[in-house]
Amino acid sequence: MRSVPWTLSLALALALAGQAQTATAADLIDVWQAALQNDKTYAVGRAAHASAQPRRDQAAALWRPSVGLTASMGVATNETETRGAQFSAPGFGQSSGVGFSTSVTSGTSGRWAIAATQPLYNPQRRAQQQQLSLSADLADLEWQAAGQSLMLRTAERYFDLALAEETLRVLRLQLGAVLRATTEAQDRFKLGSVPVTDTHEARARLAGVRAQMLAAESDVQVKRYLLADSTGLPANALVARLPAALHGMVGGTAPRPLEPWLVEAQAGNTGIRSQLLAAEVAMHEASKHSLRSSATVELVAQAGRDRLSGSGDFGSASNSGTNRTIGIQLSVPLFTGGYRDAKEEEARRFADRSAAEVERTRQEVAQQVRSAWLGLSVGGERVQALAEALSASTSRREATQIGREVGQRTTLDLLNAENDSASAQLALAQGRVGLLLDRLRLAALTGRLDETALRSVNAELAAAPP
Repeated sequence: MRSVPWTLSLALALALAGQAQTATAADLIDVWQAALQNDKTYAVGRAAHASAQPRRDQAAALWRPSVGLTASMGVATNETETRGAQFSAPGFGQSSGVGFSTSVTSGTSGRWAIAATQPLYNPQRRAQQQQLSLSADLADLEWQAAGQSLMLRTAERYFDLALAEETLRVLRLQLGAVLRATTEAQDRFKLGSVPVTDTHEARARLAGVRAQMLAAESDVQVKRYLLADSTGLPANALVARLPAALHGMVGGTAPRPLEPWLVEAQAGNTGIRSQLLAAEVAMHEASKHSLRSSATVELVAQAGRDRLSGSGDFGSASNSGTNRTIGIQLSVPLFTGGYRDAKEEEARRFADRSAAEVERTRQEVAQQVRSAWLGLSVGGERVQALAEALSASTSRREATQIGREVGQRTTLDLLNAENDSASAQLALAQGRVGLLLDRLRLAALTGRLDETALRSVNAELAAAPP
């Protein structure tokens, strides 16, 4: 640094400090809260959930009275002719063979009518009301599932980035170690103390580690921008945190027995509950087209007036009529050409398919619960074993380094020890992350994944990336 002016040194120090402030460790809770506002898939779920209340309003409106008004005006022609009629009136006696004729040509026609209908008995409308209510409940359930899916998806992307960053960090350390081994092998070869194969092996391993590091750098960028797109946070500010190495078993104690988890999943899993609601909707669709749902009874009230005025063959004329009715109306379709039966059969087949999908979903959820539960059951011991493997691998690397210095180990032995140590570090990090994700997946499968569960996992993270 003596050859560098002190002002340039200060500028470099400030730049490094600025980078350190920019690349701060991201908190899992903060990342999830940002995803709530920016994730596009979650935004689609939010828009779909907005239809729930209008469907409930539709269901409530189906049994309210409906009122309609019709009015028309135009040009009309009306001619009537009656012969052989009998006429009688007070003071005029009775006459037979009477004829009546009226004629209005291109006269002015006007009509208005207002009608009110109140359903009294309508099984088809009742089934439709049930369908609307169930579809609204289904929208609420899908919204709940979208929130849990976002939480789990954000955690997976967060830990994917953390593992990618850890992989890059370990590869950089390995690159430095291999570079030192390569330089030492070349120096020893020049002195004649090692064969030329040592230099070739070191250079080959160095090139391989460089290629892995370039791929790891690309992987970090891909995963960082994927998380940034979901959260809206700046990509250069996202540095994920790995689980802390405070306990041999992340998350404390072993999970409960499997059976309670399976029971809770069958009752609380959002996928199963959604399929059950969909199956019930399909059953109501079939009932809409059944024979017993065909008849309807309605209370009907109507008032209207028709008027036609103009001139015709007999001079000026005007016809008008007013009607008012109120009563009960029964409607029974007698023959539909087989359409109703075909619709009912189709709906029943859809209901059978929905029931089969429920059973398939139950089976898939049970399999996923077993997988996540097994991951938690053996995860703690696996992490402990991986930690011991890392300790042993580190000791082996150090012993190999000393053995190479005294001539008892080759350069290839040292390179293999460095590679095994790096692999052990990554395996331990992956084991700890997998244990946390299995906990979140098990909570999601039982419908219990919420902010409390996510904060519990966040508490397991290291204070800062290594």
